[in-house]
Amino acid sequence: MAFLRHELAIDLGTANTVIFRDDEVVLDEPSIIAVETKTGKLFAIGDVAQQIEDHTPPRVYTIRPLMNGVIADYDAAEMMLTGFIKKATGGKKRLIKPALKMVIGIPGGSTPVDMRSIRDSASHAGAHDLYMIYEPMASALGIGLDVLAPNGNMVVDIGGGTTEIAVISLGGICESSSIHVAGNEITTDIIDYLGQQHNISIGRTTAEQIKFSVGSVIPDLPPEEEPEDIRVIGRNMVTAHPAEAIISYKEVSACIDKTISKIENEIIKVLQRTEPELYSNIVRNGIWLAGGGSLLRGIAQRFTEKVNIQFRVAEDPLKAVARGTCLALKGADTYPFLMR
Repeated sequence: MAFLRHELAIDLGTANTVIFRDDEVVLDEPSIIAVETKTGKLFAIGDVAQQIEDHTPPRVYTIRPLMNGVIADYDAAEMMLTGFIKKATGGKKRLIKPALKMVIGIPGGSTPVDMRSIRDSASHAGAHDLYMIYEPMASALGIGLDVLAPNGNMVVDIGGGTTEIAVISLGGICESSSIHVAGNEITTDIIDYLGQQHNISIGRTTAEQIKFSVGSVIPDLPPEEEPEDIRVIGRNMVTAHPAEAIISYKEVSACIDKTISKIENEIIKVLQRTEPELYSNIVRNGIWLAGGGSLLRGIAQRFTEKVNIQFRVAEDPLKAVARGTCLALKGADTYPFLMR
């Protein structure tokens, strides 16, 4: 009986959690909760919790349970996962709780301790049948690559907490790297830049707006791709008076250059370790970019010029991992790379 069983594919990301059910996105919200200070009870979750972040009174505080792609606060993660699952399954009270079959994407660098934390959180949230899949493998599936073929493909997934780099062939990850250099560090770069160069203090929400509005990794975009400058209002760090600045994409490209260079260098390191035959496949097939970081303007062009291999941004890169977990859920009994 279908109503007694739900199948969910979950991309449990540092920045956002995406849940697929019946081939449809039923939840796409920030990975954050708000908790009452005195009672420790859940106050808000996801979109609502993010709206009150940095605006909370003393009786409420916000928590981001995941850090660098893995669970940093077990209790908060369980509350968040339970709340999201309730939303994704309709949130109705039933006499008989439906059995939950899940596939959850996890970072390629997850340790056995990290995996056990995710497994325990999912189990307490109601999972009866749980599988895990490494995020770069899920990205490759979501992009549409034939991961079971004897053909080398390379995926770079720039998420919120980690950048996942992997060479995939015959249903396995042949070479990989998972580094804690990704969207969160880029956001921090922007905050630091506004403070140092414009003497303005801003929060992470404003920095994220700057990143999405004028984020670029190259200083010279084609005229038709140049975004309009963004007006930023914050607090003067000396006088505490209101202050504002006009920020261009050129400034953003300069302030995040070191972080992007770290990702470039890690891609080159993985390529240096790759077997020659797989390397030749990658040169022929190109390298795929996924995750929120791949939406930065000019990133495929910059990486292509640096590595001398064609980079391509996946279609709807934000949901590549979630789409891949959804496909993995359908083939849970046949795919060799799924973990219990």
